[in-house]
Amino acid sequence: MISIIIPVLNEETGIIRLLDHLKKNSSFTNNEIIVVDGGSTDKTPELIKEYSGVFYVSSEKGRAKQMNTGAKNAKFDVLYFLHADSFPPLNFDQSILDQINSGNKAGCFQMKFDMNHWWLNLMGWFTKFNHKACRGGDQSLFITKSLFKELGGYNETFVVYEDNEFIGRLYKQNQFEVIPKLITTSARRYEEIGVWKLQFCFAAIYVKRLRGASPEELNKYYKRRINP
Repeated sequence: MISIIIPVLNEETGIIRLLDHLKKNSSFTNNEIIVVDGGSTDKTPELIKEYSGVFYVSSEKGRAKQMNTGAKNAKFDVLYFLHADSFPPLNFDQSILDQINSGNKAGCFQMKFDMNHWWLNLMGWFTKFNHKACRGGDQSLFITKSLFKELGGYNETFVVYEDNEFIGRLYKQNQFEVIPKLITTSARRYEEIGVWKLQFCFAAIYVKRLRGASPEELNKYYKRRINP
């Protein structure tokens, strides 16, 4: 079985849809679902607590902190980190366990956006390639608990780019597989901010990190460009 860890913050409009999706698309009924709330001010906590079979955990704000908190509370040996607006494919849990049983300790699914835009379609197409430049948190991440602990979990100094930083360490260990099934992720941020503006910001953050920018510098840039 797997422990599904979902970091959330003010997700009242979509969290039930995701939880329903997970139950309908799982091969097994006894997976563990842990929703880690970073201090929501809407009805997210109440909705999660009322949902049968889901564990609610509170945490300090910050996706890296929330995912580490979820991992500490997980009881199974396989962790599956999932964003609140990403919907894995049918029998996703069986696909993950097949990879684990084949000796692959970490990886993700290929991805597509729920918006038909040629650039986003192209970005989704690139996720089929097993290269760290094609990776991102929206593709989800499965990993054995032992490897997660060995790498020290997510680096909590990263407020943005936390997924990519951790995945980069996995690639250095030659521990990453891409499952050839599609996870569907929301393009809501692209719709809110604009495809080109957000894509330019993500690309700039990637290049800045390659040139040695600190977590604080990346966060300041993101806030200045996207979330002033």
